[in-house]
Amino acid sequence: MSDIIRRDPRAEWIARNRLHPLHSALQPQASAWMGPNGVMRKNPHGIGFLGPNGIKRIDRSGAQQGGASKRSVAVQVQLPLHQVAAPAFYIAVVPDMVGGRLSSHDRDLLGLAHRLAANGGAVLAIVFGEHKESAFDTAGVDRLLVLQGNEFEGYAPEQRVQGLRAVDNQFSPRHWLLPDSRTGGGELGRRFAASLGERPATRVWQVKDNQCIGRAGAGQQDIARLLPRLILAAAECAEPVDETRHEVLPVELSTGVVRSLTRIEDLGAVAVDPSAIPMAEAEFIFSGGNGVQDWDLFHRTAAALGATEGASRVAVDDGFMGRDRQVGASGTWVTARVYVAVGISGAIQHLQGIGACDKVIAINLDPGCDMIKRADLAVVGDSNALMQALIEAVDAYRNHAKRDAA
Repeated sequence: MSDIIRRDPRAEWIARNRLHPLHSALQPQASAWMGPNGVMRKNPHGIGFLGPNGIKRIDRSGAQQGGASKRSVAVQVQLPLHQVAAPAFYIAVVPDMVGGRLSSHDRDLLGLAHRLAANGGAVLAIVFGEHKESAFDTAGVDRLLVLQGNEFEGYAPEQRVQGLRAVDNQFSPRHWLLPDSRTGGGELGRRFAASLGERPATRVWQVKDNQCIGRAGAGQQDIARLLPRLILAAAECAEPVDETRHEVLPVELSTGVVRSLTRIEDLGAVAVDPSAIPMAEAEFIFSGGNGVQDWDLFHRTAAALGATEGASRVAVDDGFMGRDRQVGASGTWVTARVYVAVGISGAIQHLQGIGACDKVIAINLDPGCDMIKRADLAVVGDSNALMQALIEAVDAYRNHAKRDAA
């Protein structure tokens, strides 16, 4: 028998390249490989991708690299239980909860809180009103306080500040963490800081020892300062919790919240033209690629859904969409809650650009393309027929809603 070891250089390169679409498929067979000097090498890193700020993000499901398993695999795995029976102190987190669920920014914030709660502390999450989130345990929440009531619904920053003051009086958290975002956390955090008389650290992207670093000067400068009690953190401030599950014990306030005589009247949501929303801020993106044959139908479908339009690089190069609509590493990194890819095969640059999207829906004729493997929901079929069916379904739903209202 020959002692010569047969090597496949291409397979070894794919096994080392975490951004290659076939990386996850080769992992079971290539958990170790021989290096150029004949030394057996192992991959000590989890499967991940680089975020828009250059920080490595971990997705152990392999979905980011075209794996067959999806993000829900984290719920199916029995992670070790992290319990804090008698917390020595609390780290309070107020997530944005856009749409009633934790966003990627919220999970980064909880990851930072979990680090600050080391040595006997517990992470206390404060949520306003009803929510739809069922994965607080895998996000790193030890205690959950839900402040319910009509006074907290809608745009009510003054009343919410009163709720946070009541939490502060009862639990006296060592640190308060809020997302420095446009979806409420940035304004609420600054109002709360003024109410407490605290000077918050804003746009914090790194915390080390007893110092924090925040962005300033339009994102061109960093400011380091001692870690304050109130922190408004940017996205990717820390790695989200992914290796433990937590108790999520419910807690309540011992006293009622003082009612605030609001000076603000909430008139409800204002309709916004989806095409006017910047790609990086869009929550719902309907993106087209080389597989779209009828672009007029594509535009009508996006308008019916109320989605912001996006495109792959091929569609932009062919002149069907503007350069500002290009999604991917060579275009715009997007963080939409829902991303619909129509006729997009899933080049690695495009998969990188949608890495932070919560839910990805793929419509494609090729069941083996990388976008189908990446998607949380995949529909294999003709895009024209599916888009026409979407328009009809939306029209039927809206007509039914009008009849019920009448």
